[in-house]
Amino acid sequence: MIANRGEIAVRVIRSCREMGILSVAVYSDSDRRAKHVRYADEAYHIGPSPSRESYLNGDKIIETALKCGADAIHPGYGFLSENAEFARKCLAAGLIFIGPDPKAITTMGDKITARQTMIAAGVPVVPGTQQKVVDADAVRKIVGEIGLPIIIKASAGGGGKGMRLVRKESDLISALKMAQSEALSSFGDDTVYIEKYVEHPHHIEFQILADKFGNTVHLFERECSIQRRHQKMIEETPSPFITPELRQQMGEAAVKAAQAVNYFGAGTIEFLVDANRNFYFLEMNTRLQVEHPITERVTGIDLVKEQIRVASNQPLSFKQEEVFQHGHAIECRVSAEDPFNGFMPSPGLIRHISEPNGLGIRTDGYVYEGYEIPIYYDPMITKLISWGRTREEAITRMKRALYEYKITGVKTSIRFLERIMDNDDFRNGIYNTHFIDEHMDELMSEAPRGGQIFEDMAVIATYFDYITKMEKVAMSDFTVTQSCDNWKTYGLKKNLQRI
Repeated sequence: MIANRGEIAVRVIRSCREMGILSVAVYSDSDRRAKHVRYADEAYHIGPSPSRESYLNGDKIIETALKCGADAIHPGYGFLSENAEFARKCLAAGLIFIGPDPKAITTMGDKITARQTMIAAGVPVVPGTQQKVVDADAVRKIVGEIGLPIIIKASAGGGGKGMRLVRKESDLISALKMAQSEALSSFGDDTVYIEKYVEHPHHIEFQILADKFGNTVHLFERECSIQRRHQKMIEETPSPFITPELRQQMGEAAVKAAQAVNYFGAGTIEFLVDANRNFYFLEMNTRLQVEHPITERVTGIDLVKEQIRVASNQPLSFKQEEVFQHGHAIECRVSAEDPFNGFMPSPGLIRHISEPNGLGIRTDGYVYEGYEIPIYYDPMITKLISWGRTREEAITRMKRALYEYKITGVKTSIRFLERIMDNDDFRNGIYNTHFIDEHMDELMSEAPRGGQIFEDMAVIATYFDYITKMEKVAMSDFTVTQSCDNWKTYGLKKNLQRI
């Protein structure tokens, strides 16, 4: 059973099908016509559209899994994927949880405990507190030791919530209160801690895999620094910033971090790397990452299949010395949102979709023509992946794929992503986590992309030709010119306006 929805559910089902494993989908009210429901071997309704009443209802999911005779549950990412209590309940019910041991989830899910564990294991961490911060005196004390700027973070947090950057001492107390309040409302826990703020950092993560026989490997890094409000938009591998020597050091640290908690399954060790290429442990994601396809593309390893094998008590199918990076891969997250209107979500009916293809292109998505994107979930609808022998070729292919990608009926981030691909700093690999903020005016410019006007004119001309030919057939006693004055003109005008 895949306890998830959307593109990740489709992605897991694909690997199951190749392995000869029957797949079971679950769905909410608004997902009755979703692609993962149609693609799975079986599908079961689990509740109303709000995620707390469906995809976050662990008891209902387990009940359904037992009812349909499933052996295992794959949580995907998000929802219950890093919920230790859900993992425990699966195991208690006799179900295999395709993920790590609940103890590892608990240890690495709490940011303070994770920091303490990494320090004990000898993995570099950002200077800061090792205990929770509760009052103004504790904040002033740590600032006196490490200096400003600092960042206050929710211990149980993620996705940029419960996080406040402080550059001035006068802002310390208000930032502490705001971080605690947001942490409580978002995670039910107001515990926060403090780290030294790393200026102009790169967000670099290492994919790890481990089995239950003590074998732990890394599958190299992913550069995840193209972010907006701590949410990743574009990832690539290899990183244009990391040197071979640093890659080896960070890979060894990632393996050491996983081994410190007796980890098994797929996971990701996230690091911050400063301008001088000093790296620090940030956090561990005890699940499959959204951006895992680019790692699969350059290594040739199916991460979902390895997850399933590990959960089935099989050893990894390869050793560290057998893993290599071949070429360069980039992933763009295509979302149903309007970047030119404050990134407002854009749910609605997809009237037309043409997905790109061709050499070096992969699309992991879940929408189709006639599908209505619901308002209840994350706006990401597709992960577009390009591969090339070089970084330049991967960028060129991504530009071509974004140009080919056509969706009407909803607003999408496609044009915004295309402008990033055209940016000189991005093309030269000169960027960090502040890239979007620093280039926002340029990325938001209204200049039309090359050829767009002519392409739109061609579409209109083709449609006009089609309509008039159809009118000739249906009304042979009218000329084309006369037919434009007949009763069908209204429909023609409406369709041209929509195009």
